[in-house]
Order: sequence, then structure tokens, then C-alpha cells
Amino acid sequence: MTEPTDFDLADPVRYEEEEKYLVHGVHEIRQILQALIDRRALVTANAMPRNHAFPTSLISVDEDEDMVLIDGSANEAINRNVEEASHLTCVSRLDRVHVQFRLQSLQRMQMDGQTTFRAPLPESVLRLQRREFYRLQVPVTQAIDCSIPQHHPDGETTYQHYRVLDISGGGVALAVQAENPTLRPYKEFPDCLLHLPETGALSVRLMVKSLHRQLNQNGTESWRAGCQFTQLPRGADALIQRYIFRLERQRSARERGAA
Repeated sequence: MTEPTDFDLADPVRYEEEEKYLVHGVHEIRQILQALIDRRALVTANAMPRNHAFPTSLISVDEDEDMVLIDGSANEAINRNVEEASHLTCVSRLDRVHVQFRLQSLQRMQMDGQTTFRAPLPESVLRLQRREFYRLQVPVTQAIDCSIPQHHPDGETTYQHYRVLDISGGGVALAVQAENPTLRPYKEFPDCLLHLPETGALSVRLMVKSLHRQLNQNGTESWRAGCQFTQLPRGADALIQRYIFRLERQRSARERGAA
């Protein structure tokens, strides 16, 4: 059973040309979902319309009945949210490809004493292979932050600092300790400062695309703000991609050393 924890949640995406990336074939959809099971991929489920995000995983795909079984939560409040949801928007990654699908008509079940949910096979799966949608998790041991300006009536400008949870060529996800009224979906913030090691602060314009509540292992709540770069200075994209490549190379080296 999936335990609530302070892991990094993946955000759903909306892409104006997403139709060309949708997989509709039942056989292909089963293959993608089975690959997520085989890789033991973490899935972020967003219970709609409240948009409560929680971690889960796929348990099985029933080919005879075209049904999917997903893991429930150790937290009963989360399970109730799933029961009351109109649908779940599920997000994961498979070989660095963004995978997203919708589960509807969920039925709560018990399996070996654990809570699970059963749903019909999704009608389509969004599979985005564009590099800018590949998000790299930023290790806590090498934390970076992003400073968002706050303009006050007296003309003074101060900065609120947020830890960057993950980063891509298209944006960042920020850790928010409590619900912050200044971070609202589709609100834009010019002149933000993204602090990268060995590069210094990059002045970027951010738009908040999503704000998700998550339950931490110690029982406290925190928030995750998914933000899109809406303006970058010249050369910033190359610097961000170089930083991502360096982190990716370091992680691969650690994994090879542990193997």
C-alpha cells in the first residue's frame, strides 16, 4: 500500500497539440500501463475536481475485462477523496517520457487486507516525448531555490524564497510550506530569480500552472506549485539544460557505483 510521504509529485500538463501525442489503441494502452507496472513506476494521482494529489502505483491490468487496479493509501482521508472524485488524472514517467491518463468510475476494493481501486481502462494515454517536458528531480543535498518578488504598497520589494523540487527546460516545481495566497494558478511573476550553482541568479518570468496539496509522512501538509517559464533571458535555456545534464550525469555515476 502506498504510504503518504514527502516525495516530489509530478504535475499534469496541458499541451495545445496534445492530440498528436495521444495513444488510443487498446493494445498500446495496455502495453504502456503494463510497462509502468513492470518498472514499478511512481504514479501521481490527482483527485478531481478538488485537485488533491497523492502517490500511488498501478497493480495490474486485466486484459479480459479491460480494467485497471491501482493502489490505495494508508490515509483514509485520501481514500475518501478518491471515492468522491469525478475522476483521477494520473501522471508518471516511463523512460523519461511524460505519461498521463484519466481513470473514471473508480470502485473501492479490498485486496489482501489493503485498499485498492478498480477502474475501466483509460480511453487514451498522453505520451509526451519532447525533451522540455522531462523533469529532473533536484536532490535535497544539492538544493537550489527560486526567489519570487513581493511588491509592497510603500514601494519596497522583498523576495520570498522557494526550494526547487524539480526542473525542466519548460519550468520548475516549487515547495510551498503552507498555502500561499500569492501563488495562484495562472498568476504570473516577472523578475523571479532562479539560483543555479556555478551560474548565479537567472532572471525569469514564471506563471503558476498548478498548486497541489500533499500529505507528508509526519502528518503535516505542504503544497507544490508547478510553474512554467513564460520568459527567459537569452542563453538561459542553454544554462538550464547544462545544469540538468550535469545533475543527470552525477546521478548516473552514483547509480553505476551502487550497482
